[in-house]
Amino acid sequence: MRYLLPEEILQIHSIVIDESGGSHGVRERDPITALEHLPRQQAYGKELYPSVFLKAAVYVRNIVFSHPFMDGNKRTAMAAGSVFLELNGYRIIVKKGGVEAFALEIIEKHHDLPAIAAWLEENSSRIVRKEK
Repeated sequence: MRYLLPEEILQIHSIVIDESGGSHGVRERDPITALEHLPRQQAYGKELYPSVFLKAAVYVRNIVFSHPFMDGNKRTAMAAGSVFLELNGYRIIVKKGGVEAFALEIIEKHHDLPAIAAWLEENSSRIVRKEK
């Protein structure tokens, strides 16, 4: 399993802002730093987030609700979840505007991790890598 480092999340945020507009800047670094360990958490020798989709949901939900950036938190959250999934063999595939609509829904309906993970799983497909 390949996890995101805090520096990678900061880079994702920078790319999101450069490509879609808004203000660069970190409001609070602790939530970003915490994401280095949160998706890997275990209790009694068992993973708290055993599926790749639950782990991706941790990135999404924590960035959406902790608002660590000055701007672009929802966009960065969804991009970080998407990058994490791609690093681990999945790609989100939805109609144009679908990701943005779901990011707003997370806030409006205060989705929990299982709900976010379910959406990610339903809207992702495995990346088929061609062997050389």
